[in-house]
Parts: sequence; structure tokens; C-alpha cells
Amino acid sequence: MKSLIISVDLGDPDYTAHAEEFLMLARGAGADVAEVLTVRRSRPDAAGFIGSGKIEEAAALVEATEAEVVLFDQPLSPAQQRNLERHFQVRVVDRVALILDIFALRAKSHEGKLQVELAQLQHLSTRLTRMWTHLERQRGGIGVRGPGESQLETDRRLIGVRVKALRERLDRVQRQRLTQRRARVRGQTLSVSLVGYTNAGKSTLFNALTRADAYAADQLFATLDTTTRRVWIQGAGQVVVSDTVGFIRSLPPLLVAAFRATLEETVHADLLLHVIDAASPQRDEQAGAVNQVLKDIGADDIPQIRVYNKIDTAGYDPRVERNEHGTIARVFVSALQRSGLDGLRQSIAEFGEPTGNNAWNETVQPE
Repeated sequence: MKSLIISVDLGDPDYTAHAEEFLMLARGAGADVAEVLTVRRSRPDAAGFIGSGKIEEAAALVEATEAEVVLFDQPLSPAQQRNLERHFQVRVVDRVALILDIFALRAKSHEGKLQVELAQLQHLSTRLTRMWTHLERQRGGIGVRGPGESQLETDRRLIGVRVKALRERLDRVQRQRLTQRRARVRGQTLSVSLVGYTNAGKSTLFNALTRADAYAADQLFATLDTTTRRVWIQGAGQVVVSDTVGFIRSLPPLLVAAFRATLEETVHADLLLHVIDAASPQRDEQAGAVNQVLKDIGADDIPQIRVYNKIDTAGYDPRVERNEHGTIARVFVSALQRSGLDGLRQSIAEFGEPTGNNAWNETVQPE
């Protein structure tokens, strides 16, 4: 679909990375990007986010490029979105809606689809007024009050019923996970979760560690569903390894809430392998974004090993580094070339030893 991207620079020092990331998101959703309009502002405009002058410029670009949709790289309020669509005469999709669209495209499991639908409905419930313009209330007195308001209330009620049903079904999923988790605890099985920024290579590393075949691709949010496998690691015995959904900076809160059942695997893990793209210039910022989400879901106190992936691209050698306490803090690997994996397995085994659990939250910043 031919698209115009409006990219807003609000003075963020990481704006360039933010803009490039949004372009990847747009292409991942199947957008044919016709033009990118960059707008610099000190703060958002209440009515249209980018101000009347830039709105007119963008409207002219929509007409000139014959764009079918405008992709906005910031979250918009319902009023801002409605005003922009009135000016552009095409659909406007903000950052939250675009991520939701990608999630809907990529979710494969029953649970993942439920989570995406819940997030979409919660996002939609605040924007219903723009969907029923053909049923708006007519002007006039008794006998000529149109059906628009009635239809809107009916739709809100239906959404509310569906949201309640989805939450109940996801609660059942959560209870099933809790039962499985208790069984692992009784069996004293070490639980390891892979976390990391989207496209850091988690699924590729998961496949390399467990000899699984989870889907992996060079794109944002290639996989959404948690995949769990048992693997035997010398020195640690049976280990349960879980691959979780990738994180992203400023992950919309409703997505965190909707995917809480999936993220529970992270909260209850014994050890987190924080997978970082060693070749990314924004690796520190991405790692910080992941740690912020971990804090949001209550997983910031779980022991963590930083796994620097893609060393074949970054030019590093496979190695293991320890912090000042002698605890393994960083492991350098290439999941694609399967190098450095022995060091990672040894790190997991060392963590599983009775004497290896004292100072694991200490981390070392990358060079």
C-alpha cells in the first residue's frame, strides 16, 4: 500500500535511530513508502500534532504521491487522528496502531492472537467516534434524532463484552502456565528466558541452543509467541529455555498489558539471557529500553547475563567476560555461525551451581 510517512523530531537525541526504526516497522507491515516528511517541533500541537502549515504540506504530498495511507511515527490522540484524516482524506495510522497491525500479522498461536485482538480492541475503543460518520446524529428536534449515537453505544457495549471474554480466556492461559511452572519448580528444573530488543537475534540464538526451528527473520517482531523447549546442558542438567516477544523503545503500555501472560515466563524465570545486537550503534539505548520493560513487568531483579550476538558482523571474537565479583556478566556469540555457544552453555551451567547465584545482577557496560 502506497504510504506517506510523517516523522516528527521533538528534539530527541536518538531521533535518527527512532526514524529508521519506524521505517523498518512500516516496511515490515507491507507499506510501499512513497515519501517521508520530516517535521521538527519543540512540542506537539494539540489539534494536529504537527501544526497547520505542515498539515497543508503533508496534504499536498498525499495528493501528489497518491498515498493511500499516512503513517505517523508518534502516538496520536483520537482528536488529532480525526483532524488529520479530515485534512488528508485518507486513513491515518499512528505508531501504536502500526505496531498492533504488525502484531496481528505475525501472531500465530491461539494465545498470541487473543493477546493481539485484546490490544486492538482496547486501542479501538477510544476511537470509535471516527468510524461511524455515516451514522452521525442528525440536527433537529423530536423524531429526527439519528441512530448514530445509538449505534456507537451498541458498538462500545459489544467491544466491552468481547474484551471481557478475551481477558477470561487469557486468564485461563495464565493459570495453565502457572501449573506448568509449578511442575518445573517441583522438578527443580532451571528456567532460562531469552529477552532482548526486537531483531537482536533471540530466535536464531534459541534455535542454536535448543536445536529448535522457531521462525527467525531479519525484521522487527519476526516472532511474537513464546516458544519453550527443554535442553540438556552439561553441568546444569535439564534446562527449560523460553524465547519471548521482542521489546522496542516506548512499547505501548496496552501491548505490555495484553502480552502479560506471555511475559509471565520472563517474570518467573531463574535466569535471563539479555540478547543484544553487538553490531547495532544503538545497542546501549536498546538495552536500556529492554531493561525499562523488564522493570515495568517486575522482572528487573532477576539475574541476567548479557549475550552480545552478531559478533561476526561487529568484528568481535567469541569470549566470556566476568565482573569484579568474578561472576559471568557478558558472553559474545554469533548465533548465526554457532560460535561462542559453548561459552554460553558453560555460563548457564555455572549459574545453576549452588555457589553461582550470589552476584548475578551485576552487569558490565559494553566497550
